[in-house]
Amino acid sequence: MEAVEDTGQPAESLEEALGYRFASTALLALALRHPSAGAKAGSNQRLEFLGDRVLGMVVAAMLYEAFPREAEGALSQRYSSLVRRETLAGVARSLALGDRLTLGRSEGAAGGRDNPANLADACEAVIGALYIDGGLEAAERFIRRHWTPAMNADPEPPRDPKTRLQEWTQSRALGLPVYRTLSSSGPAHSPLFEVEAEVTGLGKAVATGATKRAAEQGAAGALLARINDPGRNGDG
Repeated sequence: MEAVEDTGQPAESLEEALGYRFASTALLALALRHPSAGAKAGSNQRLEFLGDRVLGMVVAAMLYEAFPREAEGALSQRYSSLVRRETLAGVARSLALGDRLTLGRSEGAAGGRDNPANLADACEAVIGALYIDGGLEAAERFIRRHWTPAMNADPEPPRDPKTRLQEWTQSRALGLPVYRTLSSSGPAHSPLFEVEAEVTGLGKAVATGATKRAAEQGAAGALLARINDPGRNGDG
């Protein structure tokens, strides 16, 4: 069994940051236990699964309330931005969750405490733990406090790189961008995908990401950068 790297930080300090006192501190500890720490004591994956669904429900309700005149498409764009890995990782960093993770020694040595995937998963697991320990009210209070500023930051629905690239190609009758997964590597809990995006007349660009979607967004962003800087040429 791999050696475990535990920060040993008291649960009380995180409870203060969360604004909630757990009846079961063991549940909070489990939310911060990465799969690399070993299966015997369990990991945060089941809590992550639950927290993802709770987050989605609450964010959807927040958007429905906050933007009563927006159509489903605009709400979906806002939703995708608010529940994406980068947003979750940002909330996790604000709470210093990375410093509190229990990791396998090799995962810690590989920079696991600042890995966006680990941080996002831990954030969702904490939401799941709040839901189990304190019910929907506790989880919703946490989500609304940390997600409302991001929700209100942009008066217009965000447009991600894939959407902007598709709009650009369609306006010029170039057809839809094509995305190809070139490779996937890394362990199941921390994969890395390499994706190529291609647009007729614009060429190709390659990017990597912790999910296929993130890699696709990166490749689309690279092609958009080429549009804004015509001096860039070549594939990749």
